[in-house]
Amino acid sequence: GLLMKKKVNIGVGLIVILALMVAFFLFRDGQKGPQYRTEKISRGDIRATVTATGTVNAVVTVLVGTQVSGTIQSLYVDYNSPVKKGQILAQIDPATFQAQVDQARANLAAAKANVEKAKAALLDARRTLERHKTLFQKSYIARSDLDTAETTEQSARAQVSAAKAQVQQTNAALDYAENNLRYTRIVSPVDGTVISRNVDVGQTVAASFQTPTLFSIAQDLTQMQINTNIDEADIGKIKVDQTVEFTVDAYPEETFTGKVFEVRNAPITVQNVVTYDVVVKVSNPDLKLKPGMTANVSVILEEKESVLRVPNAALRYRPPGKEDLKRLKGAGLWVLKNDMPERIPVQTGISDGSYTEIVAGIRQEGREVIVESIDNGKKNTNTPPMPGFVR
Repeated sequence: GLLMKKKVNIGVGLIVILALMVAFFLFRDGQKGPQYRTEKISRGDIRATVTATGTVNAVVTVLVGTQVSGTIQSLYVDYNSPVKKGQILAQIDPATFQAQVDQARANLAAAKANVEKAKAALLDARRTLERHKTLFQKSYIARSDLDTAETTEQSARAQVSAAKAQVQQTNAALDYAENNLRYTRIVSPVDGTVISRNVDVGQTVAASFQTPTLFSIAQDLTQMQINTNIDEADIGKIKVDQTVEFTVDAYPEETFTGKVFEVRNAPITVQNVVTYDVVVKVSNPDLKLKPGMTANVSVILEEKESVLRVPNAALRYRPPGKEDLKRLKGAGLWVLKNDMPERIPVQTGISDGSYTEIVAGIRQEGREVIVESIDNGKKNTNTPPMPGFVR
């Protein structure tokens, strides 16, 4: 009978333990509320930037054209040739222009000869007039003869003036022809490097309405500029002399630096997106950067070292059922107090897209803040539900 009693006791004990366990699990499941994923407030560096893409260009690129039409007779420079100001780059066949100069010179000589001829005629007319005056005083000739002699003398004087004017006119024509002849020598207007040559020997260039570009010359390739398009939303933050970091595809591992030189006011509108040209000056001593390269630019607005910061997800977080808390003014972080989320308003500083500086509100490093809720295994992230999306 004693053994039987022991067995019953053990059986009862087991049943009690099982019942307690079942009750515990049931009770625990009933109690199970939302779980929260938290991250610590950390200390670190934050750099606020504006990113954009742009094109590397020479600061001054001169397009060398021609003012006269003709055939390219010879070329003296090619791609990448260094050139000095006044150096001859190409020669247009000067034969036609030389002939025009010779013709203008001959016209000038003829005009000068005409002046001498008119002066001789004037001298003759003056002598005749003096003679006629004497004869008229002695009544040897009629008054009409004297009038005729006076008219002839005045006409001869006017002829001399006309001949002199003709000399000036032919002189101007000679200057014009000589200038055109000089323009057949295409010379460099600046010191620099030839970036492109658009003509070959034997090619005919026509300078009619638009001057054809024969050469592009970059004035100084050791100083470059980047023309970037910055969105209108960010342009207010960009100031002259801000530091700029950028990379180019040719050297993916290397970061180049420059400075904001100019913020242009002319808007550039492409498909209703308004951007502004921001010019960045860059030093290029080893000529690694070439005109036309695409630069991925970051304008550094502000940099702070070792500040208290939180992940941006923590600032976006809303507890489940409180998504309408958007009307709360300002930024806030949620912390756990007695296993319940509590909101603490904070003042934020600069942000780099991943982290945001906390200036006031919570100032304890290592304090846990909620970034998302995990409700019964279902994540409730910090983004509010999409319209029409049933969670």
